[in-house]
Amino acid sequence: MGAFDKAKDKGEQMKGRAKEQWGDATDNETLENEGRGDELKGKAKEKWHDLKEEGSDKLHDAKERMTGRGGEERR
Repeated sequence: MGAFDKAKDKGEQMKGRAKEQWGDATDNETLENEGRGDELKGKAKEKWHDLKEEGSDKLHDAKERMTGRGGEERR
C-alpha cells in the first residue's frame, strides 16, 4: 500500500475517533455514531489496501517463478 493511502486511511480513523469522542462529550449520539462509522470505514479501507497489495505481491512472485528470470519477461 502506498504511503499516501496508508496516511489517508489512518487520518480517516483518527477523524472518526475524534468525532466519536466529541459526540460522547456533548451527548450527541448522532455525532458519536457517525464517528464510529468513519473509524470503521477507515479500517475497512486500510484492510482493502493491504489485501490488494498482498495479492499484487503474490502475482508478482508467481510470474517470477513461472519465468524463472527474476520477473523479467522472456524475449
